[in-house]
Amino acid sequence: MILGMSYEMFILRIPIILLALTIHEVAHGWAALKLGDSTARDHGRITLNPFSHLDPIGAIMLMSGVFGWAKPVPVNGYNLKNPKRDILLVSLAGPVSNILQAFCFGMIIRFLIAFNPQLLTGNPQLLMLLQLGFYINAGIAFFNLLPFPPLDGSKILMGVLPDRHIPGYMNITRHVPMIFIGLLVFGFMTGQHILFKILEPVYRPFMYLIHFITFGKVS
Repeated sequence: MILGMSYEMFILRIPIILLALTIHEVAHGWAALKLGDSTARDHGRITLNPFSHLDPIGAIMLMSGVFGWAKPVPVNGYNLKNPKRDILLVSLAGPVSNILQAFCFGMIIRFLIAFNPQLLTGNPQLLMLLQLGFYINAGIAFFNLLPFPPLDGSKILMGVLPDRHIPGYMNITRHVPMIFIGLLVFGFMTGQHILFKILEPVYRPFMYLIHFITFGKVS
């Protein structure tokens, strides 16, 4: 067992995580490019090579079953025509890509259940892989939508906040990244995931919504 999961699940998580993180970062870079900023492309970040996007610590966190992250895609706001709006759109592109991936994995499950259920019952690893694709992508989307720097959600929130409120928001949240990392590491080292308990009241409705949109029911 690896931190509460079987070796089989640990191995199956690897390609799903690599795909989820890669498409997430490519989505950021592609959106920035379309909005006038080629920085990500110039740094070789609009690529499906997962090793161009991996952050070692973030990947370890994800592999262990907790939240994680990839290397942020560089974006130069000065190249954007409407920086406040465009940075919001670039930031939103990553989580949206994960929601779409979750939806695709879920629809494959629905299709196979409807037309070829024997394929799933006879191949439990395939079912586990597809379920991991759904839940990992939904989880990455949720994590990145949290409105705390440096997560995508903070840039999305600043894109809709009136300019006069942004300095206050930045001041209030300036210590959140260290607290966040501290709670993640504490959970990783002790198995006491305090952060999960704090986020559960928001995480559970989010997952129910994604599950309902994909499958038409909640689990």
